[in-house]
Amino acid sequence: MTNPSMGLEKLTTQFPDAYSASLMHEGEVSLWLGRDSGQKYLYVLAPKQHASLNDFVGHSEAFDDDHVLKRCPLQFENATSLMALFPEFKPVPLGLQTSAGFGDRLGIATPGHVRALQATLETGNSISPIFAQQSIREMTRTKRTPRDVMNDATWGTLETGWRGGVGADADHLKTPEDIDSCVRAGFSFFTIDPGEHVDNSAPDLGETELAEAFMKLPWDVLETRPNELERHYLTYSQDVNMQGQGDMQGEMYRFTFDKGTLQQAAVKYGRAIAHVVTMYHHLESHNIPFELEVSVDETDLPTSHHEHVYFASELKRLGVRWVSLAPRFVGQFEKGIDYIGELAKLEADLAGHAAIAKALGPYKLSLHSGSDKFSVYPRIVAVTQGLVHLKTAGTSYLEALRVISNHDTALFKEILDLARDRFEADKKSYHISAVLANVPASSTISDDSLPSLLDDNDARQVLHVTFGSALDAFKLRIMDVLDNHEEAHYATLQAHFEKHLEPFGQSTS
Repeated sequence: MTNPSMGLEKLTTQFPDAYSASLMHEGEVSLWLGRDSGQKYLYVLAPKQHASLNDFVGHSEAFDDDHVLKRCPLQFENATSLMALFPEFKPVPLGLQTSAGFGDRLGIATPGHVRALQATLETGNSISPIFAQQSIREMTRTKRTPRDVMNDATWGTLETGWRGGVGADADHLKTPEDIDSCVRAGFSFFTIDPGEHVDNSAPDLGETELAEAFMKLPWDVLETRPNELERHYLTYSQDVNMQGQGDMQGEMYRFTFDKGTLQQAAVKYGRAIAHVVTMYHHLESHNIPFELEVSVDETDLPTSHHEHVYFASELKRLGVRWVSLAPRFVGQFEKGIDYIGELAKLEADLAGHAAIAKALGPYKLSLHSGSDKFSVYPRIVAVTQGLVHLKTAGTSYLEALRVISNHDTALFKEILDLARDRFEADKKSYHISAVLANVPASSTISDDSLPSLLDDNDARQVLHVTFGSALDAFKLRIMDVLDNHEEAHYATLQAHFEKHLEPFGQSTS
């Protein structure tokens, strides 16, 4: 074999079960993904005694007189070796580029995500992707680890031919231990969730109660004292050009604080800020390249514009650097369905938050529970002018169920009935409005009508929040159906996510 590199034509001829888009070369080494007896493997072709062969764990056999073919399981150690050989697979900070995160609860959705992104980018737009994204809460429910999330996303990225660089989001972290496990797995984007430290009672406190709560804040972590903070903010002003939609369009607005406004913002968010500071310093101690997102979206009350100014100003004062912030916007951003609320009010709210992010940063606004918010996308793109991060998660699982509803009606019916049984228990950690009575039992609906449930808001949410129970009971069967109908799964995901991504690509055109 005079040419050590495996050409595409030779690959598809000798290895018909290879994923041709995965073929890559580095010097004398060729590698690709392929199937053998129903399992996916990494294949590495290199001259005998080539050093790269030692970097991958697997079974070697002679390919010809001069070369060795090594078949390697898709495990984390081999993913790490792939990143060393091809650095474009190693997650890195993405900066202020318009970006999107793709949650994957099953670990097999990344090729569909990549295909959607590739189709979007063919129009000349630019969106930076995060394919490895999952919260610790979801990892617990899916029985996955940070290494699993990173591993699955890496192989899915290789399989579909993405070479444009990636980030990796350790989502909704709440403890230093969460950070440690995700650092070890190679994540580059860390979302700190201080929601448990937000005091939603602040707006309802009387003057005396508010002053008492203000005095009890963790002033040592906040690196100031009550009188010093008051002295700072009672003379503080921040001019913000409130461009975009709403009553303040085109107006320069000056944010100032009186004692009541300050104390309410501090009591509501002071402990959350302290938690972010503690987590940030812990992350810094790892001495790795990273970027930070701060998320307060999963709280009871919206983040007012004044509170946003206070929150961001305090993080800046305390030396925290972040790339994106997820406030709690007005209205309801529920799982798996479009926005609930008055769009005119949302437009004004988004415009204010975007203007503040530009004035105090710039940093991106992050849209959490961003799946299926089709009425929101053009609005947030318009006001942020591309300084935006979209975060999706459970919608990929729902699209997997759509495939199952078309190819294994018996399994889908079992999943549906389990979801109805488990809904009341499993919904407790979610803000949703689904009514269980509106979701039919499987015995009352025809097989032909099953896919339509994935277009019904109540059914989508009931199926969405019970994913952990469904995977506990049916994961092997779910994975088997999706593996047997892999192309239908990828195509369904691609079509769904193209609708998500198209408005965001327009932000950079």
